Amino acid sequence: MAVSTSYHRTTCRLCKGVNLESALPIAATPIGDAYVAAERKDEPQPLYSLELYLCTDCAHLQLLDVVDPEILFGEYTFVTASSGGLVDHFRRHAEEVVRRTPPKPDGLVVEVGSNDGSLLRFYQERGMRVLGVDPARDIARRATESGVETLPTFFNLEVAEKIYAERGPASLVEANNVYAHADDLAGITDGVAKLLAADGVFVFEVSYLVDTLEKKLFDTVYHEHVSYHSVAPLVKFFHAHGLELFDIERIGTKGGSIRGYVQPAGGPKPRMPIVDELVELERAMGLDKVETFHRFAAELSGLRDQLHAVLREIRATGGQVAGFGASVTVTTLLYHFGLGEFIDYLVDDNSSKHGLLSPGLHLPVVSSQALYESKPAATVILAWQYAEPIMKKHARYVTEGGRFVVPLPTVRIIHS
Repeated sequence: MAVSTSYHRTTCRLCKGVNLESALPIAATPIGDAYVAAERKDEPQPLYSLELYLCTDCAHLQLLDVVDPEILFGEYTFVTASSGGLVDHFRRHAEEVVRRTPPKPDGLVVEVGSNDGSLLRFYQERGMRVLGVDPARDIARRATESGVETLPTFFNLEVAEKIYAERGPASLVEANNVYAHADDLAGITDGVAKLLAADGVFVFEVSYLVDTLEKKLFDTVYHEHVSYHSVAPLVKFFHAHGLELFDIERIGTKGGSIRGYVQPAGGPKPRMPIVDELVELERAMGLDKVETFHRFAAELSGLRDQLHAVLREIRATGGQVAGFGASVTVTTLLYHFGLGEFIDYLVDDNSSKHGLLSPGLHLPVVSSQALYESKPAATVILAWQYAEPIMKKHARYVTEGGRFVVPLPTVRIIHS
């Protein structure tokens, strides 16, 4: 008997409401980062829905089709320390959190989704007691061995109660990008509420829906991200769980994110004006209306058609087309913009992807040296958020007659 690897939920992830409308029908894809070895090219990779639904009760935008988190995260391999930029981000993050809401010098800091413990180390260096919780078993083991104790499990109320009983209340609970990834946000949040001291603070970071729409970051929609957050629904959600969102920072991570600060209801921190300012911004943008997302979908369709016209003309001359990038966001872009028929192979500077095939479409991933050896007529920069540094690094490709095509936020062609 086949085991189901996904399920379709029928209630809002935040408010449990049942009034859910299709808002943004992103094309279904395989698991976005499931690049496979060449010998597995004949193995089927199932497609999972990426259709986004708007809750018309609380205005939360979300995936309702949820892939088994064990498939997505159980053997997760990315470690924070492999990205110097991310480690530096967490150093600045810890400094800012300590500045705004200083925890007790020997207070307990718990991080949900702690990965290799990179963030917790910054608190540990300040004399605080730290504990990580992360379901990626091998990463959790290695974090513990390196000095940051990490529980290899998914965080929920039961886990929080166990931590509370053994270590007492937490001065600080952290969750970075977890609020986008987790299906059971209610269970996680009940756990946070249980674990926090009366004057404790919960800090979380998530991509911000305002930036997603304004900057056309639709390719950040993939199966690990089941929620696309805005402030207004979160204010109501935290209130329903005995918590208060009292402060927010807008930050540049992942194209545009928010860092939220939450305390137990009635806590000592004043509610800062930015919370209501962002709620008003979202209302003015119409983030509570499904028509707003329908218009966004139409804009994306227009960009897809422009890109197809450019690539058809190039292919008509017999020229090869490469794609630059081999990441999870590239999978979403390839499928939603229907680029499989135009692109011959992918190039990437990350050697760990070389020799692999892209999810589903099975486009070969090769070194960026192919730009100079195979000399494709055009290269679509699928990792378009990094278009400028990519084009700067590979300027010789253009001077030797190649063309870069940047698909977003507008279609651009760069040639000599």
